[in-house]
Amino acid sequence: MQPLRFAPLALILALLSGCGALTAVSDASARMDAYTLTPLPRAEGDAATGARHLIVELPTSAGALATDRILIRPVPVQAQYLPDGRWSEPTPALVQTLLVASFQNLGGFRLVGRAAAGLQPDYTLMTELQDFHAEPSGAGTTPLTVRVGAMATLIRESDRRIVATRRFAATAGVASDDTLAVVSGFETATQALLRDVVVWTRTQAR
Repeated sequence: MQPLRFAPLALILALLSGCGALTAVSDASARMDAYTLTPLPRAEGDAATGARHLIVELPTSAGALATDRILIRPVPVQAQYLPDGRWSEPTPALVQTLLVASFQNLGGFRLVGRAAAGLQPDYTLMTELQDFHAEPSGAGTTPLTVRVGAMATLIRESDRRIVATRRFAATAGVASDDTLAVVSGFETATQALLRDVVVWTRTQAR
């Protein structure tokens, strides 16, 4: 069997084009600013509606996502990170924070939290974070695509039964390899994912 051969990093970076953040993706010596994302906005009226208690567990993820670095995949088998930007907390914790705040803002549950805090929850939402990265898109006007995806499982705590499981995914085109533009792409895609997960969970938790 012939050994696998990978393209040199310079060739991969050339595919990304430009001289912005991504072309320096291997430079780990630059100062890194911290970025965060926003949850879904608060709904009108009292968001703490309903009588159910929901726990949102910390998402599981592959090792490449278990970090506060902003992941770039020049090719599917390679993980790189932006050199001058990072998330404000590790990616799984960031997604958990966004989910909890989005559920609290949109309502449908009396209490939403990360831990039971001595109370017996009605439902637990488990997620496996599968995608949370930017990759080359091959399109001239939007050279990068942000891709976010997660497998969600809702468990009813009264009998520990799996109520439903579904995979969610969202993408956003990015017109520049500037770090702020990449983060804005993550904001757009993540907002779409959050809305789908919240609506689905509220529908299933009857």
